[in-house]
Amino acid sequence: MTTKMKMWRMRLMVFLAVVGPGIITANVDNDAGGIWTYSQAGAKYGYGLLWVMLPTTLALIVVQEMSSRMGAVTGKGLSDLIREEFGFRVTFLLMVGLVITNFGNVVAEFAGIAASLALFGIPVWASVPVCAALVWVMVVKGSYQSVEKVFLFASVIYLSYIVAGVMAQPDWQAATTATLVPPDLNLFRDSGYVYMVVALIGTTIAPWMQFYLQATIVEKGISAKEYGATRFDVVLGCFLTDIVAWFIVVACAATLFVHGVHDLKDGAQAAYALRPLAGRFASTLFAVGLFNASLFAASILPISTAYAVCEGLGVESGLDKKFSEAPFFYWLYTGLIVAGAGVILWPKLPLVKITILSQVVNGVVLPPVLIAMLLLINKRELMGRFTNGRFFNVVAWATTAIVIMLTVLMLFFGG
Repeated sequence: MTTKMKMWRMRLMVFLAVVGPGIITANVDNDAGGIWTYSQAGAKYGYGLLWVMLPTTLALIVVQEMSSRMGAVTGKGLSDLIREEFGFRVTFLLMVGLVITNFGNVVAEFAGIAASLALFGIPVWASVPVCAALVWVMVVKGSYQSVEKVFLFASVIYLSYIVAGVMAQPDWQAATTATLVPPDLNLFRDSGYVYMVVALIGTTIAPWMQFYLQATIVEKGISAKEYGATRFDVVLGCFLTDIVAWFIVVACAATLFVHGVHDLKDGAQAAYALRPLAGRFASTLFAVGLFNASLFAASILPISTAYAVCEGLGVESGLDKKFSEAPFFYWLYTGLIVAGAGVILWPKLPLVKITILSQVVNGVVLPPVLIAMLLLINKRELMGRFTNGRFFNVVAWATTAIVIMLTVLMLFFGG
């Protein structure tokens, strides 16, 4: 074996050792709410919003890379660092906002589970309790390594959306042009168009992602030495998740938009509407993808919340710890699962309003989290030589400013 081959083999082994956190975190972002957003974008505006995918991918890479770098260099979670640098009061307020928005998202995930399995004839009273129990047992009884393997397998199932997109037989030239060419500025006079742009960006970057990614980097024991491979894991995950999102928009643009189906209440309706337009197999793949995404996110979101709150309070947390070793971590996780599933089983609750409220809180919480991250990552006594460079700071602060501006627009148009 040549020296060059040995070097590549060593790099591959290092990558396989650290792969997981970046790919998993990015893919969970395509949850039930995300799938509805992408489906609605394609159904209402055809290929007209595909251009958003390029800048949002860049923004996602920037934010996720900073989070993973802080975890690898400091060996601490984001909540830990915020508490140490800015005090308990600021941390507590962020945690309250995070719990509220994540609970709304957990409810949305169980709604996605119920809606996707209803397409296969499984009633909500059977699907939601069984899936809630499955999620709980998998996480509480498994180790970090076993849970991560399940999550990585779930990430692969997202490829079903790419297959569904191809089966929809889109106009590839029109889709490519819409992705690469900036939109007509007159479109921004349409409040509905602006709102959907905000929704697409907002569904790509969420506060929970930064807390979860950094916590899993720390729990996996990834240090600055393995950071190069970890960065590749993060960037690859960001590309993969937005490629899937692109195909969801394309699938709905090529079928629903063309046939005049412009308004969807959820991702399950998109799967059902695809059946006569793109074929039963494409519709089934879309529904399977929605179930996988909802179950996947219903597992991750409570974990990310438990990680963040426990770090912020300075109590034990981690999937490799037993229930008796980290009781608050596991009880909080259990409470979010039970409450989230219970809401779906409660008749006549305003699920749509709950979901919208979680997104509003998400928009309020995200800018302070991004600002805290930027202040932390530029602190030389904390990060050493791994602080942001000038170019990276420009990109990161610009991303933060744009997120703040879009949050204001979302609240304005959403009101």
